[in-house]
Amino acid sequence: MMLIADSGSTKTHWRFVDKDNQILQFETTGFNPYHQNTETISNEIKTVLLPQMPKVVLPEKINIHFYGAGCSTESKVAIVKAALNECFPNAIVEVDHDLLAAARAVCGSDPGIAAILGTGSNSCYYDGKNIVENVTSLGYILGDEGSGAHIGKTFITAYLNKELPKSVTDIFNHKTILTAEEILDGVYKKPFPSRYLASFSKFIFRNISDPYLNKLVYDCIEQFFDKHICKYQKHKEVKLSFVGSVAFYYNSIIKNVAAKKGVQIGNIIESPIAALTLYHLERTNS
Repeated sequence: MMLIADSGSTKTHWRFVDKDNQILQFETTGFNPYHQNTETISNEIKTVLLPQMPKVVLPEKINIHFYGAGCSTESKVAIVKAALNECFPNAIVEVDHDLLAAARAVCGSDPGIAAILGTGSNSCYYDGKNIVENVTSLGYILGDEGSGAHIGKTFITAYLNKELPKSVTDIFNHKTILTAEEILDGVYKKPFPSRYLASFSKFIFRNISDPYLNKLVYDCIEQFFDKHICKYQKHKEVKLSFVGSVAFYYNSIIKNVAAKKGVQIGNIIESPIAALTLYHLERTNS
């Protein structure tokens, strides 16, 4: 039996494969060991995930393949692994970075550049087996260019500074009743500020036909290309593929930026969990 997880900063998608290769799917909040400790992650698994799963799972041996945002160092991997071991005491647990999940999902066994554009952003050069190069992602404060958090931060900064066109401000005020104090509390005082910032991307997408908002997203994604993708030596030789909600919904803008930069686009998918499940099933059954 296998349990496969793809965890971003907002959501975790789970797939459970039983002894007969029947697949069940679940969802919990996202986990990021930079913002959550073992106890918090363990409590979410116990209260949200385990009640959804077949009761037979817990006493049985199970292989867990967990891919998560922030799982890029031994210390951060240990936080997530401890939570999984606590919840699944008989499991064999592997914890890897969500970048590897993205690469396996969109590149398979072919070399290429894999990128994540969701709440946060990241990228890597993948040789068909391993990640061999990674332009460092600096998180939502110092980086995350092109991500939902970056797009949301750019928008809400312009809103608070009264730099938006009146037409956009009027639409936003009509749809959303927020004071400047509430926005600043959401960014500086409440948990998960990157999720909060990324939430404004939904408004932008619903109004993406507006020239100002379209250019705002274009500029954010172009920054992602300039600061990340174009720094890979082979960025014009191999295909660039994406996973993540921002990549999926703004795929036409991504393609326009890529054409300008001379970059070939491969796959763009919203979530890698289905491809990851197939990846592990093929290796288990081969």
